[in-house]
Amino acid sequence: MPVKKDATGRRFVEVEVEVPGTPEAVWQAIATGPGVTSWFVPTRMEERVGGTVTANFGPGMASLATITAWDPPRRFAADSRDDMGPGSPTIATEWTVEAKAGGSCVVRVVHAWFADSDDWDGQFGAFESGWPAFFRILRLYLAHFSGRSGVNVQLMGVASEPTVGDAWAALTGRLGIAGAGPGQRVQSAAGAPALAGQVERVGPDGHPELLLRLDAPAPGIAHLFALPMGGQVYLPIRLYLFGDQSAAVAAREEAVWQAWMARHFPMPAQPG
Repeated sequence: MPVKKDATGRRFVEVEVEVPGTPEAVWQAIATGPGVTSWFVPTRMEERVGGTVTANFGPGMASLATITAWDPPRRFAADSRDDMGPGSPTIATEWTVEAKAGGSCVVRVVHAWFADSDDWDGQFGAFESGWPAFFRILRLYLAHFSGRSGVNVQLMGVASEPTVGDAWAALTGRLGIAGAGPGQRVQSAAGAPALAGQVERVGPDGHPELLLRLDAPAPGIAHLFALPMGGQVYLPIRLYLFGDQSAAVAAREEAVWQAWMARHFPMPAQPG
């Protein structure tokens, strides 16, 4: 997703995905707090012009935006400040939904900002690199859980292994799901957190990733991947759980996962 520029100084990046569902179903997934939480990160949304969108990417990592346009089920836009740090340009984000033949829609997101230099281009390029993975989760959500509100669990660990490949092998090996292929059913090993279901996607060696459609610990989606950053390999795990007991299951399983990750992939101690 290269940064594009126009004569006014506007710079922008854009990405799109085709997903199953009607415009109304897709809108529910991308333009309501419960919908967005079910495939992205925990989100609250005031569904009106002037309303606030709060997306929680982790402790101390909330993104705030103000809705500037609202046209269900076709388009909405929002402005956010300081998402890339103090002094960064205001980001204008536009989401559109376009119906296609055969019961699908194209979802397009455009992030735009004004700058008279390319100082922020690298940060915005990195900022956008996560959308393809999230859109794969969105597509899976709309195919199998459309209209259902999920409970979102976000976990993080850091591998002692120095390379992405070794870190990924350690994570999947300890879970008992190493070497799983698309379409294969997997189940975590004894002593590991409960995780069972079908493999929907396996990422390439350079960018290892597993996308699972779960039936345990509850119906849902799991997304695991390895992320090299700052000389370490981080291991994010995202669970999206559905069903009548999803909140209770999520609370229980989050505690199990946190203890397991702290034992095998502890986060670095924060400076006192």
